[in-house]
Amino acid sequence: MEFVSRLNPLRRTVPNLVVAQRVIDKMTSAAAHFIEDETGEAMVGLLVPGAHTNGVPTLYVLDTIAPDESAVRQFHTFQQGDERQDELIWWLQENWRIYREKRRDKRGQPLASKWDVPLRYLGDWHKQPGFMIQPSTGDLMTARNWIADEENGMDFLLAPIVTLGHPALSSGEQAGANFVSFSQGDDTNLRADFWYIDRHYRDFLPICPSVYPNEQLPELPDYPWHLVNGTRFNAEYDLMEKDGLFTTLVLWDAGHAPPLDICFLTARVGAEKVLLLITPWNYPAAPPRARLAPYQAFGADDDLYEVFAGLWQVSEPVSDPPDWKWSEGRYLIDYIYALEEALGLKVAPPPEALAAGGGGSTDGEDPPAAEASTDAVKTDTAPESDESKPDDKPEETA
Repeated sequence: MEFVSRLNPLRRTVPNLVVAQRVIDKMTSAAAHFIEDETGEAMVGLLVPGAHTNGVPTLYVLDTIAPDESAVRQFHTFQQGDERQDELIWWLQENWRIYREKRRDKRGQPLASKWDVPLRYLGDWHKQPGFMIQPSTGDLMTARNWIADEENGMDFLLAPIVTLGHPALSSGEQAGANFVSFSQGDDTNLRADFWYIDRHYRDFLPICPSVYPNEQLPELPDYPWHLVNGTRFNAEYDLMEKDGLFTTLVLWDAGHAPPLDICFLTARVGAEKVLLLITPWNYPAAPPRARLAPYQAFGADDDLYEVFAGLWQVSEPVSDPPDWKWSEGRYLIDYIYALEEALGLKVAPPPEALAAGGGGSTDGEDPPAAEASTDAVKTDTAPESDESKPDDKPEETA
């Protein structure tokens, strides 16, 4: 009681907090899946100025992003911050930037001016053992160091703590409380306590959440295939590389509607043309498209985004060959072969490609096995915008 009383006068210093129901649902699902060990996820959302809330800004938590299999989950330790998680945050931020530019949301509906603010990384939630409803001393030290590092570009962090097994009768919400609780399907509740820290108050302060239905808050774009299905992505890339193709990936607004497309610049040694392949976020369920551009020389130090932008400007759309039919069992290399044949672009592959066993799958044959990693290819996007994105997220330690 003394701890809460000491912090009550400081409550006015924290923002208002709104949490989407989908975030609570993801917390509940992840915590239930890792009963014995700590776990957690990164959170993204918006910081809206307090023009209509007496000058007090509001934090809107719109989504939470799970780490990949490299996360360390133990009874008293949780570590995340993998490249895939960072790339998903960047994907969401870049698409949100497009929403703002076009003043349209995910469904093509007008985007209210209220939401015309950058999408940000807000912090991490994590589950702690027992009834440890407050951040640990290790969490506090990590948060202070994180905020103090100017390279992270963060002046605050949101740090919800999830715990399990609370008696249902004593865990209900209270007016002005900094937690919400939900039934675990038995006579116990999951409890999520929300905490906030910034540069001015270097201790965690309670922050009171309001949970809103998803339909009352902006919806973020779906995750792209190349980050969701790393095995497929690497299989695609390996097949093109083994066939002697120079290949690089660029996230690009192909001009129809968000989300961004996952595009590949592909070029062969000695070819006078290059193919720009366009895959939608839900490839291979949706088919690829292509554009053709004249070959332009570029060096290893050139900005590949600028190279791609230049090629896009002089490219022309290419129709699929008359006898071409897409299926999920096919791969981009099959599409390239069909286009090269139809457009008369075929050139002899270099000897090293033949020695490496170059040649793609045909008629839906399975490609060579590939590990789920995206390290093999450079990803380029539009120049970095004002959206806040961390390089590595804090490590949570009980």
